[in-house]
Amino acid sequence: MKDDKFIGWLGVVRLGLVQASLGAIVVLATSTLNRVMVVELALPALIPGALVGWHYGVQLSRPRWGHGADVGGWRSPWIFGGILTLALGGAAAAASTALMQTSLAAGLIAGIFSFFVIGVGVGASGTNLLALLATKVPPARKAAAAAIVWIMMIFGFVVTSITAGTLLDPFSMPRLIAVSAGVGAVAVIFTAVALFGIETARAPAAPAAERRAFLPALKEVWADQQARRFSVFVFVSMLAYSAQDLILEPLGGLLYDMTPGETTKLSGVQNGGVLIGMIVTAVVGSTVGKSSAIFMRKWTVFGCIASALALGALAVAAASGGSAPLGPLVFTLGAANGAFAVAAIGSMMTLASAGAKGREGMRMGVWGAAQAIAFGLGGFLGAASFDVARALLGDPASAFALVFSIEAAAFVLAAALALGVGRTGADDIKLPAMPAGDAVPAE
Repeated sequence: MKDDKFIGWLGVVRLGLVQASLGAIVVLATSTLNRVMVVELALPALIPGALVGWHYGVQLSRPRWGHGADVGGWRSPWIFGGILTLALGGAAAAASTALMQTSLAAGLIAGIFSFFVIGVGVGASGTNLLALLATKVPPARKAAAAAIVWIMMIFGFVVTSITAGTLLDPFSMPRLIAVSAGVGAVAVIFTAVALFGIETARAPAAPAAERRAFLPALKEVWADQQARRFSVFVFVSMLAYSAQDLILEPLGGLLYDMTPGETTKLSGVQNGGVLIGMIVTAVVGSTVGKSSAIFMRKWTVFGCIASALALGALAVAAASGGSAPLGPLVFTLGAANGAFAVAAIGSMMTLASAGAKGREGMRMGVWGAAQAIAFGLGGFLGAASFDVARALLGDPASAFALVFSIEAAAFVLAAALALGVGRTGADDIKLPAMPAGDAVPAE
């Protein structure tokens, strides 16, 4: 029997705790280990960069994990299994980094395997977490739910960075392994508690003849025009979103003569803008009611255009040689990015639950794979484009201006793609009547 009960705000926060647990493990694997390899082990930055890129590549398997939950009718076991796998991969990655100190070849082999495990864990847990939110959160609250979950993920980043940073001093490789294993253990415990009782009944599975048919299910989703359009939108928009990651701090250092501490604070300013953009989108989106799907499409377009304008302003500031104030521009870019991200994720949740039943995980998997590819390529292409432009133009200011302009154009293209998404399905969704009070019953 299908469980048609929606979860309340407490349920959303509980699932946000799972996302925070996921982020806590990932931030150690992608940030802390990166620093240890480059600074303590004096390895080329290419090595951690390639390992992080590899974990994004492994996430091309996301549709398979989503399909597995679609077939079985339960998502919680896949989410918990994914977090457990991720925790083991995070601890193994720390051990692999320590092994590089004595045997680089053996450490690299172990690292490749460890980041493969991390990619599997992120794909299995992240895909099914979003699919569960898509089916358990009423349409009018999807934007707010997306904001809560992503804000909690950022909170997980911050808490883990501060706590792990404290525990890692005085630094040693055994301490690195112990802290990584400890963070993973806490994440697994939090996930188990958060998921308990979320799914009270099994969703109906597909007919027996279709249960083992992964490729036909994938072809069915890809044949859906809305799903295909949204996949292209996700790829283009997330490529533009992530391409700025590795060049904002160099911009502050090269053109504004900022110290490393000042450029680190600049990232904090951007993240503060992201949080504000997410919160504003959540508040506005939660008041829209039955026009939620239309709102999220329009707000996604607005976020893309606002991000393009902010990047255009950064391009002008770069071309001026750093005469324009950088902080307000970076904050504005963050706020625009936050608004776009929450609206896009909310649209993803709406479209996932609006299509054929029993395929929510597959659709989330396809879009998650597109996002992973974009994130894997974005930072690399942004940095590489700057290097190429600087070599050709001979001037960092002109190179920054050119790259930011290209990123702005990508966001404009994403806005045009977003206009065509959701017009024939999501807009016509019949929303359930919302009861008084909290509007949604608790679990």
